[in-house]
Amino acid sequence: MTQLVELQRLLADHPGLNAQMLAVSVDTHEQTRDLLQQLGARTPSAANPALVLLEDQGHRVIDRYGILNSQSRGWPHPATYVIDKTGMVRWRFVETDYRVRPTNDDIVAALKSLD
Repeated sequence: MTQLVELQRLLADHPGLNAQMLAVSVDTHEQTRDLLQQLGARTPSAANPALVLLEDQGHRVIDRYGILNSQSRGWPHPATYVIDKTGMVRWRFVETDYRVRPTNDDIVAALKSLD
């Protein structure tokens, strides 16, 4: 959840980025709803429409991007992608250790490189 809070801050701190953020997980609808409630309690920007939570219990997106962690119970490896308006992946960060994530500065640099 900390990563989602940081990502919300990214767009709040850089309003001119013209970006949309999608978070994909294997969570159920109820788990997603609970997470949104927890985010709302932690940060006032949780209702920011720039952050969209998507449920991928069937692994359609996870499998397409090849990030399923075969050592887990169906969970993907943590991954961050910057995808341009044509659908082309322009930058990615995939890590097997869920504690290692890209910094907001890394993501902002990748987004700015699209201009």
